[in-house]
Amino acid sequence: MTAVLTRFRSFERSVQLLLVNQFAINVGFYMLMPYLAMHLSGGLAMAGWAVGLVLGVRNFSQQGMFLLGGTLADRLGYKPLIVAGCALRTAGFGLLGFVDTLPALIVASAATGFAGALFNPAVRAYVARDAGPRRVEAFALFNVFYQTGILVGPLIGLALTGVDFSLTCAVAALVFAVLTVLQVRALPKRAPRSDEVRQSVVADWRVVAGNGRFVWFAGAMIGSYVLSFQVYLALPLEARRLAGPGTAGTVLVAVLFAVSGVLAIAGQLRVTDWFRRRLGADRSLTAGMLLLAVAFLPPALPAPDAGVLRFAPVLLSAVLIAVGTMVVFPFEMDTIVALSGDRLVATHYGLYNTVVGAGILVGNLFTGSALDAARAAGSPALPWLAMALLGLVCAWCLVVLRPNGRPVAAMRVMG
Repeated sequence: MTAVLTRFRSFERSVQLLLVNQFAINVGFYMLMPYLAMHLSGGLAMAGWAVGLVLGVRNFSQQGMFLLGGTLADRLGYKPLIVAGCALRTAGFGLLGFVDTLPALIVASAATGFAGALFNPAVRAYVARDAGPRRVEAFALFNVFYQTGILVGPLIGLALTGVDFSLTCAVAALVFAVLTVLQVRALPKRAPRSDEVRQSVVADWRVVAGNGRFVWFAGAMIGSYVLSFQVYLALPLEARRLAGPGTAGTVLVAVLFAVSGVLAIAGQLRVTDWFRRRLGADRSLTAGMLLLAVAFLPPALPAPDAGVLRFAPVLLSAVLIAVGTMVVFPFEMDTIVALSGDRLVATHYGLYNTVVGAGILVGNLFTGSALDAARAAGSPALPWLAMALLGLVCAWCLVVLRPNGRPVAAMRVMG
């Protein structure tokens, strides 16, 4: 923890504020969202389709609007979009706790999702800009604060929801209200570049979509997100199959969720430094993708039948996914800036998030159905092997992106 604080203090005030901001964003988000479905189905007795609609609207309004949020950030400046996103989420979370009709819940859910689309690309572009040549370090720290928020948020939410879900929503809204005020007062303004506001929005999108190396990179990195997301889908399903739906299964799933956060807090900076010194950005990305591929081999192998050893494959898989994600994330964020040519950075982040978000949706639809179908067909290892193969294919795509051994970071596309 001392190393994290030392590195944190070495950055300028704006980067420090954005890191704390991301921690608080995740605390506020994860203290509420894990319990929203339970509130809708249990507290409000809504039908399953209605619960799915409310949650789906939130996801679509965020993933589908990232490109717009990134474009606005490049045109209006990063600070206004960060402030607007936090203010909108304040209203959305406040509304979620005090309405009980489907139309009102849809409006509140859409507001919380669109809020994320406003501040997410802006925060990353702001960090990249102010960190300068230390972008990889900054994004390594970013992941530490990000994962810490994911760990802390659900614990606070569990205590608050035990009293009343409306209290959870009120506290989450308060977190974002405080963030809004803090950033209005303390976050420096960063004026948009004059050459980024002269052409039309459509022309901006044409520049980004026409950046072939960036689009190839975004497509290759879909696999990284699909595979890392399995901590929330395939691994919990496997854990509950092994341990049962009772207390043992719940504890095992909780351990899986905690692994990523604990490993990131304890080892993110060391992992990033080690890979950067020995492999550099591009080879580190490929190595991280290979780790994600290997992570799905343990569940594909025959598991021991005796005692707690039967849980070893799924736990090992969670550890490898966590480490692979730790390797990939800082270099991935840095590579997006490199491929943008330091132009329309937030728009590039916005399109990138939209592409990988669509990939996650398709990947999850396939994964959930494939696990059930393969087990019913007597071939439970096939989906795990397919995910390992996906990781290998994406690693190959990253190698292709770097022809003749030239680093991606050296191939700056000005558009």
